Amino acid sequence: MKAFNIRPARPGEAGLVLDFIRKLAVYEKCAQDVVADEATIRHSLFEEHSAEVVFGEEEGTVVGFALFFHNFSTFVGKKGMYLEDLFILPEKRGLGYGKALLKYVAELAVQRDCGRMEWICLDWNESALNIYRSIGARPLSDWTVQRLDEPALKRFVLSTDNLQ
Repeated sequence: MKAFNIRPARPGEAGLVLDFIRKLAVYEKCAQDVVADEATIRHSLFEEHSAEVVFGEEEGTVVGFALFFHNFSTFVGKKGMYLEDLFILPEKRGLGYGKALLKYVAELAVQRDCGRMEWICLDWNESALNIYRSIGARPLSDWTVQRLDEPALKRFVLSTDNLQ
């Protein structure tokens, strides 16, 4: 394996973060859903500290990233780690870099006394699912993800329907 290093993203790298988000969206076949811009990323990550990003570098060149943040488990009674995105450039896959980024975030979760770590994976991403099973992750098949996107969220808040 070539020299691989993991480091936190720096404030001047909001554009690089956005570039990797766009690459991930293309891979996941949802590029049209990316509405974030560099200013939003800079504000959210480096001013509000809403999430964190680490980059994986092969011999000084960024080849992947992970974006994560804390959530809270009422059942466990303490914070958890939520991995929002993990992406390795296609030509650099199969070298262990994704697993190294995953382990890095897991180590942070342990250091920060998180009760668990969770993420979502597309059901067609067999290579990722195989890696996740190999490290002991288990699917939560009894749960489904629910989402209100921004327009639906605003419609709901502004609705005058009786909430019964």
